[in-house]
Amino acid sequence: MQIHISPRHVQLTAAIHAHVADKVAHLEEFCDTILAAHVVLLFDEHKSKKKDYQVKIHLALPGPDLHAEDAEDDLYTAIDLAVHKLAQQLRKRKTKTKETKKHKVRVAREIERHGYRR
Repeated sequence: MQIHISPRHVQLTAAIHAHVADKVAHLEEFCDTILAAHVVLLFDEHKSKKKDYQVKIHLALPGPDLHAEDAEDDLYTAIDLAVHKLAQQLRKRKTKTKETKKHKVRVAREIERHGYRR
């Protein structure tokens, strides 16, 4: 998987790069067909709220792509929460796919057994 990191008003240090790469690489446990990930790290010091750091992550997958974003006062926390949101989306997508396949098999067996569809 290719990981592209775009810092906006954030100094991209080796530690931040390693943290993002590690967290995004863990998403491959949920789905091994991830093609690429685009991570945008934003810092806005003029925001009225205390959530200065914003993280946006876009995952390119076969089929519909996934997207998550989060804003926090700590960059690492924002990264962790955005990755957590994507993990939830990947879990849901995997469950949905499995259930669809089970349903198709069930319907095929029903047709085979009875010769018609209920």
